[in-house]
This record gives sequence, structure tokens and C-alpha cells, in this order.
Amino acid sequence: MQEEVDALETNATWVVVSLPLGKVPIGCKWVYKVKLNLVTKGYSQHEWINYVDTFSPMAKLVTVRLVLALATVFHWPLFQMDMHNAFLEGDLLEEFYVTLPEGSCSQGENMVYKL
Repeated sequence: MQEEVDALETNATWVVVSLPLGKVPIGCKWVYKVKLNLVTKGYSQHEWINYVDTFSPMAKLVTVRLVLALATVFHWPLFQMDMHNAFLEGDLLEEFYVTLPEGSCSQGENMVYKL
């Protein structure tokens, strides 16, 4: 868990701030069943508030197959590696606040992560 938090802090994912009045933070929790990552509770979003604007662009399978075919034809070397953490690059146009995960040392009341 500490490695996950360290990776998020190293990549400047958030800043710990006091929750501004009128803002509601997204909750988060540790998930142990499938993978050891900190996840936000996306299910707490409301359909009428930015619900359709949340997405994570990923490579399509057809693109992966094309790259593998090109590597085979041109005899390019292929390597496999395990990623412990992945961060999507993107600019946030709005302020998002996330509750501190359970077990983190709270730095005062109403402290949250500002993404």
C-alpha cells in the first residue's frame, strides 16, 4: 500500500488540502481481491453531473495486433515488462477532491486530496 501511495505522490497526482465549502469529495478504498491499488469510488457519480465525461483512452486490440504483425514482418525485437503503476496524462478542467484512504495519517479535519 505504501508503494502505491509513494508512486502517486512521486507523480504529483494530488495535493492534501482542506475541503472547500460546498464541495463533495469522491470516496476511495483499498481493493485487495483483484489488485493492490487505491481506487476511487466511481459508482458514486451522478448521471446528470459529468457522468458521461469520464473515460480512459486505451489501445484497441486491433492496434496491438497491428504492432505485433509489423514487429514480426520487420523482425523488430519485442520485450515484455510488468508495470506496477500507470498514469494517464490529461489536463483536469475542474477541481476534483478525493477522501483520504483508510489508514492514512490525517492531517486535520476535512482534509482531502485535490487532484
